[in-house]
This record gives sequence, structure tokens and C-alpha cells, in this order.
Amino acid sequence: MAAWPRRRSGAPVHDPAYGDRALSEGCQDMVMGRWEGARDLLSRQPRDDWDRRSHRIRLLADAAANRRTVDVWHATEPGNPDAAILWAETEVMRLFAAARTGTLPARDSLDRVARLCLQASDLAPEDPHPFVSLVTLGRLYEDGDANMAHWWKELRARDPYHREGHHQALRHLSARWHGSHTTAYNFAWDAAAYAPAGSPLVALPQVARAEEYRHRTETEGRTTIGLTYHWTGERARWDLRQTLEKWIVPRTTAYAQDVADLNHVAHGLVHAGMHREAGAVFDLLDNRATRVPWSYSGDPEHLFTLWRDKSRRD
Repeated sequence: MAAWPRRRSGAPVHDPAYGDRALSEGCQDMVMGRWEGARDLLSRQPRDDWDRRSHRIRLLADAAANRRTVDVWHATEPGNPDAAILWAETEVMRLFAAARTGTLPARDSLDRVARLCLQASDLAPEDPHPFVSLVTLGRLYEDGDANMAHWWKELRARDPYHREGHHQALRHLSARWHGSHTTAYNFAWDAAAYAPAGSPLVALPQVARAEEYRHRTETEGRTTIGLTYHWTGERARWDLRQTLEKWIVPRTTAYAQDVADLNHVAHGLVHAGMHREAGAVFDLLDNRATRVPWSYSGDPEHLFTLWRDKSRRD
């Protein structure tokens, strides 16, 4: 993977591939109707790098969702596990796109895609990603689907600290979907507590806090009294200190979605008034920005730049 150019000031850099140039090229191929690039990208990658593999599959599926490229690949190579896994993930994304129009897909459509995920798992039984797709899909079932516990168990049996899988489970347990703010926090705190030092799962409480803020401001308004100490309360600051001590300080391994997680940590730190610590995280980010969670409070590019510069001055 090519090194990210050093660019610590000026306009933030937005790149959904997070500097993975081969992934960017594979996504462009998908949009152009060429599936060979995705096939080569996934086949060249070490089979046990589940973290980077999931990131690549999800971005390739996002690029493929409005095209028939991955469908053609799967029809051409029906026994290829990469094609089956990517096709199943793409079908999950297509159902979410349909749900955004305001109507949840019918249960038989959800069950059909669930079967595609399970068939993909049969072709690659050691790969956790088909169960990441299933945990994601579970949000679209009206009842949250009774199979969620089984899917989660199967995912963790393949990779107990799977970053993307935990993030999808957190969304499922959030108040926006099938849980509550309490269940989401409890899940995030447990995941962070049991994650090994250096794991990005330690940042999961920051994601839960940002999602609670987003949901409550949308449903209650930003002036609600209950949000007065949302970012500055003792529990919020304790979670941030734990993230710094268990992830940022001992961090020696670069994970595929570190840019997204570091943006959540920087966002939490600046809102908690921990500007010196935030400055160190902005240095790690090297001007790489994501829309979420900055967009929850206003214009994401303006806010990222504002807090980046303020944290470095303080």
C-alpha cells in the first residue's frame, strides 16, 4: 500500500480508501464495469488479514451497488469464494439503499440475501466477513431477527476482535435500530475492556457517544438539558483516557480503518476540552478527515479544520 502524503495543514484530505491505492483502483474498475481488478486485489491479499479484507470488501461492494459488475463476476466464477462474498455484501448494501427510500425490504428479500451470505460462508468457512454481512443485514429485520445471536457467535469464532463486525453490532444495538443508548454503551464498554492493548476496539465507546449525540439531537434538539455534560462528564473523559492509554499509546499496528477511528477519538477529545491530547491524535491523522462524526455538529470540513488548528495551538 502506498504511503499517505504528509499534509498536516490546509484543506482536509478525504479518501474513503484511507490511502489504499490498490483499493481505490479496484473501486474505479467496479464502476467502469471491470471485475478483474477486484478479483486480483482480493486474491493477492493474505487470507488471514480479516481487518483489511473487510474494509476492501465493503468499499468494493459500495462501488458495485449501483452496477451489475459483481453480478457478472459471480455468474462467471460461481465457485470463487471472493466473488460470492462480495456479491452477498453488495446485495446487503442494495437492501439498505432500498430501505433509505422509507420502506423496509420484505422479509423474503432479507431471507434471500441471508442465504447468499451463508452460501458464501460455505465456500470460505474460515472467513468472518459473511457473518459481518449477516450482522449488518440483521438491522433491516423488523424484529432484529432471531438469528442474530448465532451470527454474532459465528463471527467471533472466526475473529473475536473483528473491528468491522463490532461496529455493525454496535449499530444494531443502538437506539436508532433495535436497542437503546444503554445497550449500545454496555456493548462498547465490554468490547473495549476485553480488547487487547493496541486494538482499535478500545475506541468503540467514542463511537457509541457520538451516535447517541446524533440520535438525541435529531429527536430532542441540541438544546436538551440531558446533553449538557454529554462530552465533558467524568465517564466521557474516563473513556477517552482509556482509549489513549490502551490504543493510542501502545499502537504499533496500523489497522485498515484507523482513520475513521482516530477521527472519532479526536472529535471526542476536542469536545471534552482535552485539546493537548487531541493535538497528538490530529498529528497521527496527518490531515486525513472523515465526514462522520464531525457532520453531527455542523459542516465537517470546517469543524475538522477549526479543531485541528486550535488543538495544535493549545
